[in-house]
Amino acid sequence: MTDAETLAKRVREDDLRLHELEDHAEPDVAAEARRLLLEAETDADLETVGEYGFDAADAEANIENMIGAAQVPMGVCGPVGIDGGAADGEYYLPLATTEGALLASVNRGLSVIDSAGGATARVTKSGMTRAPVFRVDGVAEAAETVEWVEDNFETLREAAESTTSHGELLGVEPYVVGDSVYLRFAYDTKDAMGMNMATIATGAACDVVEEETPASLVALSGNLCSDKKPAAVNAVEGRGRSVTADVVIPGEIVEERLHTTAEGIAEANTRKNLIGSAKAGSLGFNAHAANVVGAAFLATGQDEAQVVEGANAITTMDTREGEDRATDLYASVSLASLEVGTVGGGTKLPTQAEALEVMGLRGGGDPAGANADALAEVIAVGALAGELSLLAALSSRHLASAHEELGR
Repeated sequence: MTDAETLAKRVREDDLRLHELEDHAEPDVAAEARRLLLEAETDADLETVGEYGFDAADAEANIENMIGAAQVPMGVCGPVGIDGGAADGEYYLPLATTEGALLASVNRGLSVIDSAGGATARVTKSGMTRAPVFRVDGVAEAAETVEWVEDNFETLREAAESTTSHGELLGVEPYVVGDSVYLRFAYDTKDAMGMNMATIATGAACDVVEEETPASLVALSGNLCSDKKPAAVNAVEGRGRSVTADVVIPGEIVEERLHTTAEGIAEANTRKNLIGSAKAGSLGFNAHAANVVGAAFLATGQDEAQVVEGANAITTMDTREGEDRATDLYASVSLASLEVGTVGGGTKLPTQAEALEVMGLRGGGDPAGANADALAEVIAVGALAGELSLLAALSSRHLASAHEELGR
């Protein structure tokens, strides 16, 4: 009997619990034991789940009760030229997805953008947030708490930054609702996505608030952050990185490569992404930004649940007077709350680290934060390409035929 079989038998006999297996064997053996247990109890065949290309020990910080890996096909789009605040040059964009035709569409958009001279991109705001909620007796104590917070920012910053060698507290925005006080802390987390960093730092600051004010902490997260949920506050104030990418595409390229016109794409954007989204009460005014954000997140080891905020984007398409007979197209996408990092979390996993290496953005940047800024700009350009390609397909009425041709 192998070590894995012995461990599986001990779990079946209630001698061990699933989460205790790594205390008795190497991580890969523990994962094998769980597969054996599941195969015996469910009649499932987990042979493919157990075929993964990294040591299970590499994933101990990312998963509990590991049985193997879910393998998502990864492709690449590009290259495309980017003139960014941090990204500068030609970039390939790795994307992991199970949606057929997505990479073909994004690649088409990137090719058109590159033919137009490349895209411009900038991170316009940066700050990871955590918003605890406190209880007070009423509005008088709420006002007292807010006044203390506003007068003692340096005290809060000292407490918060004592927990990290990288994070910097940028600001604290108070909100009062009856006898509840919310404090929205915002941090510069450099090249880390920074959610854990912000949480730990805010916990230390909350201790000071409780000591110095009448407020009592109820929850370290009061949902005004707002993490992994659709929220207008992120659309307005931003979270993580707010990033915009744009391009001007000559009218002749629009007609020759996208088989439509600048006027047609602009009208489709207005009626679909702006008016249609407004009628639907959407927080995102875009065609499918989540497609590129989600695929890029899976490829590069980001927190996949934060695609919710990453899809909080507005796409604009306008006509510009061109030098030739055809009207040029101005296209942009602005992502208000793109939460990305190049260090920590899933970025350390071998497959995801390799995807970051494709872009030259693995690990910390110089200066600190530069790599995460560049990643945000590259993803924004990818999202712009996806918007451009889909709107062109809709405008030219080629969407259905394109999917049919690719067999999707």
